Amino acid sequence: MTREPGTTESYLRFLPEPWRSSAAGVAAESTWWTWSSSSGRSCGKVDVHVLRARRNSAPLRVMLLHGGGGHSALVWPLGAILANEGYEVLAPDLPQYGRTRVVDPGRVRYQDWVDLVCDLVVAETDDDPRPLVVLGASLGGMLAYEVANRTGRVAAVVATCLLDLAGDPDARRAVARTPALARLIPLMPVLARAGVLARVRFPIRWVAPMSAMSLDPALSRACVEDRLGAGSSVSLGFLSDLMTHEVPAPEDHRGPRVLLAHPAADSWTPPAVSVRFAQRIGARTDIHLLTGCGHFPVERPGVDELADHLRALADDLVGTP
Repeated sequence: MTREPGTTESYLRFLPEPWRSSAAGVAAESTWWTWSSSSGRSCGKVDVHVLRARRNSAPLRVMLLHGGGGHSALVWPLGAILANEGYEVLAPDLPQYGRTRVVDPGRVRYQDWVDLVCDLVVAETDDDPRPLVVLGASLGGMLAYEVANRTGRVAAVVATCLLDLAGDPDARRAVARTPALARLIPLMPVLARAGVLARVRFPIRWVAPMSAMSLDPALSRACVEDRLGAGSSVSLGFLSDLMTHEVPAPEDHRGPRVLLAHPAADSWTPPAVSVRFAQRIGARTDIHLLTGCGHFPVERPGVDELADHLRALADDLVGTP
């Protein structure tokens, strides 16, 4: 059976049993939310595509954030696991990826991601008192951490990676496809100052090692062939902003607790990079390595461990659903 790239089904099939069968019964509802930044420097009006699994009686909600080369359908295997556990789930497509519509993709900057997710968190918590956990995968992990700092409305942060690209040379080297590209990263801000160059878009796989997305070559291939995600393009201006974006100092973090669940067999981003940042966080931080998992954590027993960690976190926050 041929599966269309970029759909929830195209990624759910990589879950091991029994997770795959249970996740197949979770419907992903496509919804839309319109965002316009008030900063005056953003990419303009954005029609944000958000996948949801609504659970009106759920005691807890989880917002899933993808990373570079990802989108909501790619992280939906984690969303389906959470929804099957009884929690409400939402996962936005961030600008330049997925089905989110932006008038001028060349103007998108990483700061737009931060501002957009902050505003989405506020919108989701204004009328809903239930605790909201923000779970970030890959680059989404640090995004979740910063959003929690800025909004004060997040009950807990879960991250598969914590990559401080501006402050940690090891993190910068990890995200670059080759050592030569890593050495060029400091030149990005200089090049991006030229307005025309900043808008130039090129395949994300040229700069990031997308083939290391998973220990399963078929899953990595599915990501690279996905034109809504790792098979799409990114602007130089976005990459420059991402690489120079300073995150809140971990020592000053007095916000919600942080749960780092980094894949132990991650061949893309070394666990030590995330652990080093997590150990500096001023608030309660739980650090776990997911056994046998690659960058995209779907392998057993690590995915079982992740589910156990999330259950324990939920129980601490609201009790057993």
